Amino acid sequence: MMDRAALQVILLGMFLMSATSDPVKKKKNVDIYSFYINSTVTSRYATTVITSRVANTLNESQEIQFEVKIPKNAFISKFRMTIEGKTYDGVVKEKEAAQQQYNQAVSRGQSAGLVKSVGRTLEDFKTSVTVSAFSKVTFELTYEELLKRRLGKYELLINAQPMQPVADFKIDVHIQEKPGISFLEVKGDLSTGDLANAIKTTRADKDFQVWVTFYPTQDQQTKCKSCGENGLNGDLLITYDVERQNPKGEIMVSKGYFVHYFAPSDVPRISKNVVFIIDRSGSMSGRKIKQTRLALLKILSDLDEDDHFGLITFDSEVSLWKRELLRATEANLENAKSFVKEIRDRGATDINAAVLAGVDMINRHPREGTASILILLTDGDPTTGETNIEKIMSNVKKAIGNKFPLYCLGFGYDVNFDFLTKMSLENSGVARRIYEDSDADLQLQGFYEEVAVPLLTDIQLKYPGGTNLTKTSFSLYFNGSEIVVSGQITDNSVESFTTEVIAVSKGSNVTYQDTIMTKDPSDVPPENENFMQRLWAYLTVKQLLDRQVLLKGQEKEDEKKEALKLSLKYQFVTTLTSMVVTKPQEGEVEVANKPKEGKGGDGYTADVDSDDDDSAFASFSVINHHPAQRAFLLHSAAMDYSDAMDYSDAMDYSVMIHHPLPTYGSPTIHTTTPPAVQVHSNRFLLPVVGQSKPLCFDVPLPHKLRLLQDSASEFSMNGESLSENHGFHQIAIHYKTNHHLIISTKSISYHNGQDKVEILWGQELTQHNTDGVSLVVLENEMNVTMGNIGVVIISHKKDGVKFLWPAIWEHPKDVNLTGVLGKSDISYVKTEGSQTPTLKMKDKEVKTYLETVSDYRFHSTPVQECWLVPFQAVMEAEISDFTVTQL
Repeated sequence: MMDRAALQVILLGMFLMSATSDPVKKKKNVDIYSFYINSTVTSRYATTVITSRVANTLNESQEIQFEVKIPKNAFISKFRMTIEGKTYDGVVKEKEAAQQQYNQAVSRGQSAGLVKSVGRTLEDFKTSVTVSAFSKVTFELTYEELLKRRLGKYELLINAQPMQPVADFKIDVHIQEKPGISFLEVKGDLSTGDLANAIKTTRADKDFQVWVTFYPTQDQQTKCKSCGENGLNGDLLITYDVERQNPKGEIMVSKGYFVHYFAPSDVPRISKNVVFIIDRSGSMSGRKIKQTRLALLKILSDLDEDDHFGLITFDSEVSLWKRELLRATEANLENAKSFVKEIRDRGATDINAAVLAGVDMINRHPREGTASILILLTDGDPTTGETNIEKIMSNVKKAIGNKFPLYCLGFGYDVNFDFLTKMSLENSGVARRIYEDSDADLQLQGFYEEVAVPLLTDIQLKYPGGTNLTKTSFSLYFNGSEIVVSGQITDNSVESFTTEVIAVSKGSNVTYQDTIMTKDPSDVPPENENFMQRLWAYLTVKQLLDRQVLLKGQEKEDEKKEALKLSLKYQFVTTLTSMVVTKPQEGEVEVANKPKEGKGGDGYTADVDSDDDDSAFASFSVINHHPAQRAFLLHSAAMDYSDAMDYSDAMDYSVMIHHPLPTYGSPTIHTTTPPAVQVHSNRFLLPVVGQSKPLCFDVPLPHKLRLLQDSASEFSMNGESLSENHGFHQIAIHYKTNHHLIISTKSISYHNGQDKVEILWGQELTQHNTDGVSLVVLENEMNVTMGNIGVVIISHKKDGVKFLWPAIWEHPKDVNLTGVLGKSDISYVKTEGSQTPTLKMKDKEVKTYLETVSDYRFHSTPVQECWLVPFQAVMEAEISDFTVTQL
């Protein structure tokens, strides 16, 4: 069998914004002879079918892998494989039933795996199948979602990266909108250069319908700015909006179901009262606080003069810029910007007191005919003051009293996002994750822009003769957004259907009432006539799942049962269901689940969920039943590697797994099954500039290692591992001659030559600053800065055993670091033509294979593929050269 890394066929098709990976090398002996992406959008409801036809051109069987990324808000509704005329369909089942089938497959030692990974807005569906010599396989995946209007437009993003020029490559997009399409634009990498000639846009029926086709030739597929010999690698971004001549909205009726789109634009804007509540605790240090300042400065510049605003910063103390809301005059804004520029990180996190101060500021300065908004930005849990989450939510809900919304922005992955989600939903708002990335300030600005222009408040939508309605009550309607309500009509024999919207505009009640004839000829083509029923089911399930965090007792159980019933009826893969795929290899089974944001675990995760705009990451555990058998277990984490790679000044990506070390300099033959476990090792991950996949290397346990050293500043960090434990059980950091820090899995001891400080893991946030040394201890993380070098030590718990993992997070560019974590000048080139993957490093050819490992430098342990190479090949020295006798 060929190396498993050489057999992947990765097909990416998606709608929303995504980070595209680097081009992947063309796979040998695999011919993707047809690649279709067909997207049909009917009244904002998008159904996408991705079809890939692949031929095995080898004269022996080989495993061919299919991978497709889909939007997080989408539900998979169909998957099938066709091999030698026989079709294998995925079947959506209740999660518990799918779990039982999964367990049975595992007990037989069969492949029972889901590959499910998530970026900011995407989830990843992957499967594989063994294809006979000179045979073909067809993969087909269908998923559905309701496109959401943001800032006055809908976005349809289609990304293609088939890894080789395809003879029959087609993307077809058909958009049908009853009011007519007001504008449509096609952008993206795949619309540049010669590829622009492959795009054709056709309008028909007075702009009610638009077709966008993309049929590049094989030659054209190599000529976009991110394309090459591996074919297409980029996206088509289609943005559009519809005509809105009727302020009462757009109503469609079909086969006993209706949908109402309400987005009036002829309404005067309402001036707003907005209070920004900004976390300045110690964990916001570095890039996070800088990006927050940048975003606030831009947001303040965008306030309208008749808006009123307030600024609150908090750590263990709450500071008000001014006690009252001030009008956004030029003088006040300049004063506020000066305040923002001086925000510095310090102290603990008192969320309760800060939010209550913001509520009090708005309540003390009521203004008729305005809209009030609270925006909280935090990156952690409450650590001081009131720390009981239930009590905080109760306090906030009581103080707000349903008078205005609270929007919660969670910065990074250490924040308790479930808490923020529930608190915002209880107060008519939403929670949004702000990713720790180079564009975090733009993410903050983008969220503010969505809520910057309120047009209506207290919106109630009524539908006499309607039943099983989706959400009909909304606290605010913002310019550029859209309210969508769907339901069933109780009497299909009625000839008309009436809608009524009652809302408040600048302190005055306004009413929108409309009636349509239900017997009018349908504008929906026969092939899409069930779309409205599926749209209703999609929106109903989404909202039922969202409400689960707010409900308790029997009401929660009843709504959960209803969501499950609809998920099974419409074959949606949701948090309550799984798709079971039975493969032709003697009934092998794969189980596809929807991952949950931010939940880590070992082994298969049954209760997984992804109902917000944020990301999760799922990974493999490998159980070796027999050298020729394997079972892959899904477990969820909380950061995808593309996010981790942009972490400020990060050098090393360290992970731990058990695996044998390949022989350096001698040929190694690998099959698609990993070798059996032989050696317990710590594995270290090392990014390589200009390469999409990092390197990784093993260090056998036990060991005492010199992890990091800077002789010029007299800084060193050593770590000790035990033979029975993961990671490190003790890490020692030394600075100059008098600063000594010993970190164990139980406690932390610091000695500066005079004083000795003892700290326990798990206690309240602790800070210590003296003589160029800064120590910040959180619940399961320690940030250490000594001189100009900063490191973070993460405390993990796996299989009931605690261990430590170190990483560099800050150092000057000109510092010459040494040690296992100090390597930075590494490069490699992947050589072609060899059956076994080979890398050229320092003019030497090194045998390697592709591994999937977990990065313990983050609490979320994101998963990353890496090229596993011997220690000597990377470090150009023996392991003994990096060992120490004493920590």
